[in-house]
Amino acid sequence: MTVVVVQQASAGVPAAVGGALGAAGLTARSVPLDGGELPPVDLGGVEGLIILAAPRPAGTTGPALVRDALAAQVPVLALGSGAELLAEVTATESASMGPAVELTPAASADPLFAGPLPADLCPHPAPVSLPPGAVVLATAQAHPVQAFRLGSSAWGVRFAGGHDNKDGAWMDQLLFRFASLVAARAEHTATRAFFTHRADAWEERFAHQTPAYEAAALRMRLRPGATALDLGCGTGRAMPALREQVGAHGHVLGIDVTPAMLTAAVRHGRTRHGHLLAADCTRLPVPRRSVDGIFSAGLLDHLPDPRTALTEWARVAMPDCVLLLFHPSGRAERAARHGRPLDPGDLLAEHNLRQALEATGWNLDEYEDTPGHFLAHATLAG
Repeated sequence: MTVVVVQQASAGVPAAVGGALGAAGLTARSVPLDGGELPPVDLGGVEGLIILAAPRPAGTTGPALVRDALAAQVPVLALGSGAELLAEVTATESASMGPAVELTPAASADPLFAGPLPADLCPHPAPVSLPPGAVVLATAQAHPVQAFRLGSSAWGVRFAGGHDNKDGAWMDQLLFRFASLVAARAEHTATRAFFTHRADAWEERFAHQTPAYEAAALRMRLRPGATALDLGCGTGRAMPALREQVGAHGHVLGIDVTPAMLTAAVRHGRTRHGHLLAADCTRLPVPRRSVDGIFSAGLLDHLPDPRTALTEWARVAMPDCVLLLFHPSGRAERAARHGRPLDPGDLLAEHNLRQALEATGWNLDEYEDTPGHFLAHATLAG
């Protein structure tokens, strides 16, 4: 797991940064500024980004890197001039140093800003303009924005100091918390990074599969008025068929961990068929015993802990809930496409899938693994 560290060309990765990342099982990859410019950075395989220095003068590659990281929800920690880049700072005339930096009420719920702050912090005097929706986490009189969060994955810290508090350097603690967060989110970060830049073309690229998705979803045979989930919904290709079954009085919810895919789903009109939600399929924001049908295509065998997911799906399922697992190509075809033989340990092999389902409260009713599709139909065990 790799964290890119943007810094001055002549600097090595600071010991505090390298130590915090190493303690979380992460590797630092230094990307130095070259003549004040930042070379292009591919975020594929990158789980986090630490910005210690900003391009001066600001070029196009620096902001592009930040925009790409924010779009994919790659965790970002920007310190000093890096925070100015993150916030798109417009520095004006300097002001005198103000009083101590203090946390705002919003900081109490933030995963990085565990208080209290030490007394030796020096506020950054330059004003800053934050984008809409930014959350201010630390402030000082006359200099109100000293630390902030953008969305749920990017933080900017502008103040300096924090090395004299008796419990250790506050900045070091911040780095350790950020490294732990990056490690905990690595699986989702990799998924979002993979799908974010493919989302715009996803529907067009795989349009030929849409009829197969709709036909598979119709095999759930849900009753009018039922509640259906499309987990890992992507652009929501199964949602029209789910709506057709549950009718105007039913409920359809498409859930995906990549916001860019949900944005594409909106663009393709899926909100006419149901609601869309960015969430983790192993921690569903859905009440217990509230769902009549769960459709999931190409998701289960890509999860780090499929049994945890199946257990969570059983939690939200009604007693007669239907679970339909689908893929528009069979296991053998997919293995051949990737140049490998069928793996007997594959989760989707019938004996493995049956065991996983039964262990988590499901009964496997139908199993089809043909060249043209994979389909498993299960119901919640009584």
